[in-house]
Amino acid sequence: MPTQTTENDDIRVKIVYNGEVQITYITPGISVDTLREEMRTICGFCAAGQDQFTMKWVDDEGDPCRIASQQELDEALRLYELEKDTEITIHDW
Repeated sequence: MPTQTTENDDIRVKIVYNGEVQITYITPGISVDTLREEMRTICGFCAAGQDQFTMKWVDDEGDPCRIASQQELDEALRLYELEKDTEITIHDW
C-alpha cells in the first residue's frame, strides 16, 4: 500500500499515468521492488491486467530516465537529494 505519511525525510512523488496525476510519498531507502508494487497499486495495473509497465523519472533537464533496477532508483534518489528538488516525477507506461 502506498506510503501516505509526510514525515520530514519522506520524498514527494508525482505519478503520471494515463493522463492522470497522483501524489504519494516514499521513504528514501525504498527498494525498487517496493516502489514497483506501489506504482502497480496506485495506477491500478493489477485490476487492468497489466503485468508489465515501465517507470521513468524526469531528470533536471527534463529527460525521462528509466527505473528498472535498484541502482537506477538509487541514482534518481541521489540526484533528488543533490538538487534539493521538491518532488520526483515518475511516468508509468
